[in-house]
Amino acid sequence: MKETNNSRRDFIKNAALAAAGFMIVPRHVLGGKGFLAPSDKLMVAGIGVGGKGQSDIASFYKSGKAEIAFLCDVDDRRAANSVKAFPKAKYYRDYREMLDKEHKHIDAVSVSSPDHNHAIQALAAMQLGKHVYVQKPLTHDVWEARVLTDAAKKYKVVTQMGNQGASNDGPREIKEWYEAGLIGDVHTVYCWTDRPVWPSGIPWPNQTAQVPKELDWELWLGTAPKKDYIEKLVPFNWRGWWDYGTGALGDMGCHLLEVPFSTLGLKYIQDVQATVGTVYADEFKRAYYPESCPPSSHVTMTFPKTPKTSGPVTLHWMDGGIQPTRPDELGPNEIFGDGGNGILLIGTKGKILADTYGENARLLPTTRKEQVAQKYARVEGKANGHYGQWVEAAIAGYGKMEVSAPFEISGPLTEALLMANLAIRGADLRIDGNYPGRNLKLLWDNNQMKVTNFDIVNQFVKRQYRQGWEVNYNL
Repeated sequence: MKETNNSRRDFIKNAALAAAGFMIVPRHVLGGKGFLAPSDKLMVAGIGVGGKGQSDIASFYKSGKAEIAFLCDVDDRRAANSVKAFPKAKYYRDYREMLDKEHKHIDAVSVSSPDHNHAIQALAAMQLGKHVYVQKPLTHDVWEARVLTDAAKKYKVVTQMGNQGASNDGPREIKEWYEAGLIGDVHTVYCWTDRPVWPSGIPWPNQTAQVPKELDWELWLGTAPKKDYIEKLVPFNWRGWWDYGTGALGDMGCHLLEVPFSTLGLKYIQDVQATVGTVYADEFKRAYYPESCPPSSHVTMTFPKTPKTSGPVTLHWMDGGIQPTRPDELGPNEIFGDGGNGILLIGTKGKILADTYGENARLLPTTRKEQVAQKYARVEGKANGHYGQWVEAAIAGYGKMEVSAPFEISGPLTEALLMANLAIRGADLRIDGNYPGRNLKLLWDNNQMKVTNFDIVNQFVKRQYRQGWEVNYNL
C-alpha cells in the first residue's frame, strides 16, 4: 500500500511538472559526460543557419535524435526559414553571447558560417566541451586546421566535417577495390571541378553600399580585416575573396580529395606547385587583383609514401573548367566524371573513375565488373546519414563510435587543400612587377608549418586577425 501511494504521489508530481512545461536539459547537466537524458536528444546550437546551415540543422533534426535548441546568425534574412522551422529555438546574432549565456543548455554546435570564421567559432565551442560539426573546408588557414585537429583530442569532443560524401558507399567501395589489388599501386590522382561559379579574378569594387538593416556587418566580418560593405558579397560571392573564402579548392576540394585521402592514407603535403589563369585588364596589360581568387588553376601536390602505397603520390587539382586528358580506357561517348567534377585514380594495373562525393565509382574500362567482398561497414542513409552519424556519436560520447570525417582525418585533408592555396596565392603574387612564385615548387616543412624556399607565402599560413577576433591557441 505504501509503495502504491508513493507511486501515485510521484505520478501526480511528474504530471504537474509536465503541465508546467518542464524543460529537458542537456545530458551533461543531468548526469555528467556521456549520460543520456530521458529524451535521448542531442541539444544542438547552430551558428550560421541560412543556406547550407539551414539544411544542416534540418538534417540533424531529421535524425530523430537531435533537438535544435538555439539558432545564431548575423543576417536575419538568411535565418528566417530556420527560425520559422524551429520556433522554440532561442535566436541570437552573436555566437559569443549565445555560448556565454546558454552553454549549460547545449550539447553540440554546428558551424556553417563563411570560411574565415570557422576556426574561432568551432574552437570556442570545443573549449566549452561541446561536440562540433563544421562545414567544409574545416578552416580558412593551414594553422587553424592544425589547431582544430589538436583541439579535438585535447577537449575530447566528437567532431565531423561537412563533407557528407565521406559517408557514401563509393569511397568505401573504392577502398575495397584498391585493397583487393584491382588496380595495383596508385601513383597518380586527378581531381577536377567546374568551380568557381562566382566572380573571380576581379578587382575589389570601389563603390560601397548601405548595410541592410537585417545584417550585422561587424559580426559578419569577424576575424577578417575591417572593410566597408559592398553589394553581392553576402551571402554567396565571398567565396572568391581571400579575406573570407578559400576559392574553388575550399568549396569542392574536401568533396573530391576525400577519396584519395581515405583510399591511400594520405596525410601531409611534401611539396606543391601551381599555375593560375591570368587576367588581362587591357591589351598585353596583366591585371593584378591580389584580393580575389584566380578564375582557374592547376595545382600539383606530392605526398610522401604511405603504408598503402609503394612510393610518393602525385595529386593534380584542376578548377575553372580545366580537366585532365580523358583516359584511353574511357569510351568516346562516356561522361568523364559527372561532367563538371571528377576523381581519377591511376594505378599500375588499372584505373578508377568517380563523381563528386565518390559516387558512381567504376573501374576502367567500364566493362570491368569485378566483385570483391565487403570489408567496410556502410553508413545508413549514405551522404544524408552523415548528419545522423555525428548526432549518434555525440550522444554516445567521445571515443565510443566512429564517424566518417573526424578532425583527425579532415584536419590533414583541409591542410593539404590550404597548402595548395599557398601555391596558388604565391603564383599570383606580384613583387616589383614580377611574379617570382609562378615557376617554383614550394617545399613544405610539416613540423614547422612553413614553406622553406619562398618565405613570403608563409604570411598566409596564419593570417593576421582583426583586433578582438584573434584565434588564441597554443599548439
